[in-house]
Amino acid sequence: MKKFLLLLALLFLNISFGQKISTTYYFIRHAEKVDSSKNPDLSESGFKRAEVWNKIFSEVDFDEIYSTDYKRTIQTVNPTAATQSIQVKLYDPKNTLIDVFKQETFGKKVLIVGHSNTIPQFVNQMINQNSFTDIEDTTFGNLYIVTLIDTTIAVQLLKLE
Repeated sequence: MKKFLLLLALLFLNISFGQKISTTYYFIRHAEKVDSSKNPDLSESGFKRAEVWNKIFSEVDFDEIYSTDYKRTIQTVNPTAATQSIQVKLYDPKNTLIDVFKQETFGKKVLIVGHSNTIPQFVNQMINQNSFTDIEDTTFGNLYIVTLIDTTIAVQLLKLE
């Protein structure tokens, strides 16, 4: 109850003094997989990429981390989750209600890992535009950053190696 009242007081102070609360989402595709079976593990280069993502995200204090329920996505995000002591939450991109997701993650920094076809679609839904197409099969370094502040939406696509 004390936490709820403190949160309510902080929210009131932010509204009272005109401060705006930002929510930031970081979207990545899973790293390289060992083969094209239905639920493969990461390849050796995929595990290396997962460690690179961990280094890239070392200065971002995530509040939540989401992954689809596949070995390759979970293995991609595990180093970052372990480093930041965050339990990975599973999501289903086909059944994620964007407005509900935005409400549940309001004011947080969130990492989301998915697939070549689900990540661009998720980003498009978050920004209310059809800006991004499926990621090429050989591309594993795209980082989409979406920031929401009130009704303002900013999106960046960083193409990392």
